[in-house]
Amino acid sequence: MTRMLFVGLLLLVATGAFVALAIAGNLSGGPEYTVAVLDHPIATMNSLAVFSAGLVLALLFALGLATVVSAATHPRHGGHGRHRARRTTAVDETTEPGTRP
Repeated sequence: MTRMLFVGLLLLVATGAFVALAIAGNLSGGPEYTVAVLDHPIATMNSLAVFSAGLVLALLFALGLATVVSAATHPRHGGHGRHRARRTTAVDETTEPGTRP
């Protein structure tokens, strides 16, 4: 479960950093937008493409957030056997093997 938490946090941070860099580098507007991250142009997009990219990034962010919440609230089972309940069976001496009491 800690791996899920790590993957979710990594997805959140990566998506947030990419969005922040993309917004900071593209404050000028126009009918065509050149998207650049760290002064490297990635693509030239129109308004619909920018909206669609924002939608996809928002969905990735939500997926990362859901993964983090799921990993944080999901009960941890198993482990190294420290918390496993031991099963014991009581043997009734009056019954024969293979029969139910």
